[in-house]
Amino acid sequence: MSVLSYSFMQYALVAAIVTGLSAPAVGTFVVQRRLALLGDGLGHVALTGVALGLLTGVAPLTTAIVVAVGGAILLEILRSVGRTSGDLALAMLFYGGLAGGVLLTNLAGESAATLNQYLFGSIITMSRTDLVIVVALGLVVIATTIALRPQLFAVCQDESQARVMGIPVRLYGMLIAVLAAVTITVAMRTVGLLLVSALMVVPVAASQQVTRSFRSTHLAAMAIGLFSAVTGLLVSYQIDTQPGPTIVVIALAVFVVTALAHALTHVRTRQEAPRG
Repeated sequence: MSVLSYSFMQYALVAAIVTGLSAPAVGTFVVQRRLALLGDGLGHVALTGVALGLLTGVAPLTTAIVVAVGGAILLEILRSVGRTSGDLALAMLFYGGLAGGVLLTNLAGESAATLNQYLFGSIITMSRTDLVIVVALGLVVIATTIALRPQLFAVCQDESQARVMGIPVRLYGMLIAVLAAVTITVAMRTVGLLLVSALMVVPVAASQQVTRSFRSTHLAAMAIGLFSAVTGLLVSYQIDTQPGPTIVVIALAVFVVTALAHALTHVRTRQEAPRG
């Protein structure tokens, strides 16, 4: 625990806690809407925002937030108004964001290696300013998903039924996309843009193995994300690996454990059931 006496590790730990809670918090709704790859698409759009920051001299985290939110709004418009399917819209964002990010990075006179800290995370180099932004946005995401959980769940579960209930489906659908974009930029320095989708999806998949209600799934996913982020950060420091991949591997390990527990419970239930 002596490692926590260093200021950079204190910053990293706070960022890991916020990221571990916020990514699964919004990821639960993304998975429920069957948009598990949304994080990948918006992550590549955020890469364009990072490159734009390098080109203009503005803080990359700030430009990434603006561009990612714009991409999320565009995606939701294409899905709900246009004739473009969700998968096709995600594909266009995926490839367009990646190409734009590399192109703008080259125009800024930087090499592709400059993007590595954003692609794979660089949590231990986080500044105080970055930390303040990450914490503020992360808390907004967590609070919003908890406060509006019934409405967001209704929109994700059945849009037609939600309209009958008087819920503004398009507005809440847009909100989910924007929250996902904000979460991606929050997690950008923690796990990186290439792996942020995993932290949004894997804890949710793990929690679904051991929970029955949506509320319990939501809370359990946040708990698993928190455990994975904090444990991955501390383990990565001990074994000298990058925090981002370590966090994701631990989350995957938790999924394997919960999936095995679910399978064993199912088998035991079938064996104990009375035979007719």
